Amino acid sequence: MEFTEVVRRRRMVRTFEQRPVPRDVLERILDIARRGPSAGFSQGFDFVVLDQPDRVKEFWSTTAHPDFHDPDQRDDVLPPVIVIPMSNKRAYLSRYSEGDKAQFGLQTEETWPVPFWTIDTGMAVMLMLLAAVDLGLGGWYFGIPYGQADLMQRLGVPEDREPIGAVAIGYTHPDDRPTGSSQTRRRRPLDELVHWNGW
Repeated sequence: MEFTEVVRRRRMVRTFEQRPVPRDVLERILDIARRGPSAGFSQGFDFVVLDQPDRVKEFWSTTAHPDFHDPDQRDDVLPPVIVIPMSNKRAYLSRYSEGDKAQFGLQTEETWPVPFWTIDTGMAVMLMLLAAVDLGLGGWYFGIPYGQADLMQRLGVPEDREPIGAVAIGYTHPDDRPTGSSQTRRRRPLDELVHWNGW
């Protein structure tokens, strides 16, 4: 598929077919995701991949807000795979303490103008979503506003890793239709958001 077509087709898919994604397909998606930009080639991100039905169900039962979401009511369309991208701030601070980077003075969190560990992990997520489309799957990036600490403990995630949300991956259900803000708000025109040579 042409790159522009992949970008055009990328959207958040919220209903999935109930069939597993082959491990080799997931590995291709993750391999593409790890090739994103990384400050100092720190590569300070990890992916926790849940592709066993019991682990995916545990994810939903742990993170479902009791007032807003009942995963059992939607278990016929939930994704078969959840990827939790983790940023690793320590990897960046350590990398920028090494001889070839120490001169930049970025050994502490406060000296970074923006948290590249979060930005680079976000870029990996975007590549993951695009790779899924290119391989004929759908993806959905969303936050984990409820149950995150409990989930991290259950998954044995080290305390120095920070989840930046979750990515659902699977084969798009034929009945899936775009919903949400993308259907009620217009995309900003290019001439409204681009400021050539100054604001």
